[in-house]
Amino acid sequence: MNEVPAGKQSRGRGAAIIVYMLFLGSVLAVVTAPVGVLIAHVKQRSAEPWVKSHLQFQIRTFWLGVLGGAFFTAAWQLLGLVGTPPMAPWALGYLYFTACLIWMVGRCAVGIARLTSNRPVDNPRSLAFGVARVTLSDA
Repeated sequence: MNEVPAGKQSRGRGAAIIVYMLFLGSVLAVVTAPVGVLIAHVKQRSAEPWVKSHLQFQIRTFWLGVLGGAFFTAAWQLLGLVGTPPMAPWALGYLYFTACLIWMVGRCAVGIARLTSNRPVDNPRSLAFGVARVTLSDA
C-alpha cells in the first residue's frame, strides 16, 4: 500500500469520492449506503492500489455497521423481553445510534481527508479510523 499515488486521475478515485458522499447521505436516507457499498465492491477490482485501500475501508465501514446494527437490535429486543423499564432500551438505543453516527461520519471524514490528499488509508481493516493520526498539521 506504500505506492506513490498518481493523483486526481487515479483509477477508482472518483468512485471512492462518490461512495463517501453516499455514506454521508445515508444519515438522511439509509438507502444510499447499500448503493455506495455496491459501487465500492464493483470498482474495487479495477482501482489503483492506493484507491483500493479506500474502497476496502468503505466496504468494511458498511459491513461493520450492519453487523453492529444487527447485534444491537438483538440486544435491544432482549432488554425488552427481560422486563427492563421501557425507558432503558430507548435511552440505550439513542446512545448507540449517536455513537454509530459519530463513528461513521468520523470514518468518512478521515477517508475524505486522505483521499483528497491522494493518500491511502493506512489500515483499511481497522475498526476505528484506519489508524490515521489526526493532527492539526498533516506534514
